[in-house]
Amino acid sequence: MIFCSINLCSQALHDTIPLVAKNASLKKISSDFLFTEGPIADKTGNVFFTDQPNDRIMKWDPAFGVTEFMKPSGRANGLYIDSRGNLYACADEKNQIWKMDPGKKKEIVVASLNGKRFNGPNDLWISRKGFIYFTDPFYKRNYWSHTTPELNNQAVYFISPASKIDIVDTTLRQPNGIIGSNKKQVLYVSDIRDRKTYVYSIHKDGSVGHRKLFCEMGSDGMTIDIKGNVYLTGSGVTIFDKSGKRIGNISVPEPWTANVTFGGKEKKTLFITASKSVYTLSMNVKGE
Repeated sequence: MIFCSINLCSQALHDTIPLVAKNASLKKISSDFLFTEGPIADKTGNVFFTDQPNDRIMKWDPAFGVTEFMKPSGRANGLYIDSRGNLYACADEKNQIWKMDPGKKKEIVVASLNGKRFNGPNDLWISRKGFIYFTDPFYKRNYWSHTTPELNNQAVYFISPASKIDIVDTTLRQPNGIIGSNKKQVLYVSDIRDRKTYVYSIHKDGSVGHRKLFCEMGSDGMTIDIKGNVYLTGSGVTIFDKSGKRIGNISVPEPWTANVTFGGKEKKTLFITASKSVYTLSMNVKGE
């Protein structure tokens, strides 16, 4: 068990329940990795995450702990699970997005735009209606044969259930973390290089409206809780309320926190992928 510094600013007067469970401490569940990313929970609370340099997807469940789920994994980075239990992966070995059914049967969802390969899909979110949103920054990989991007922009994209690809935003310097809210019908996207996170409205047809600044902080990955608080990563986990006001930080004893999600049986456990380790923290609030 590892004790961490948890500094939560005072909440709004109508919300006096602390986000972190009483007497909770950060727990390291494993450190057998090179770089962890992409945590996401299934309907029963099991959590999948990636060990990207080792080209594998891992799985945590309360009975067996951490086990290897898939290797090779297409150098999977960000993950998400849709309402039917299919696991999606940003497989940037060949700049693709994969879909894997519960039996691990793989399907390539997208691999190119107008005949040009994507930069390297990094993170994604899928709405309950099946709309897919993903970020496509360019991070040069040593396992690629190419050294320059084929697309002119590092963009954010939207895929309809009919597999039609639309551009959400091409003006960000380096889009990275992404999460949406089915409850509020909004999409959050981080421009990690510009140190900003934006919020976009989502229309009924899944298309995305104009953006506005959410907060002056970038993020590698992010999640959201049932109260609308947004959790950004980098130096630990920094929490912002639904208005974009910073309300606290959870420090993590690793050089970099890449991503975060809610998992466990009641979705009240925060799972934090941080460099070579994965941590958990008991919460009073559920993930959305």
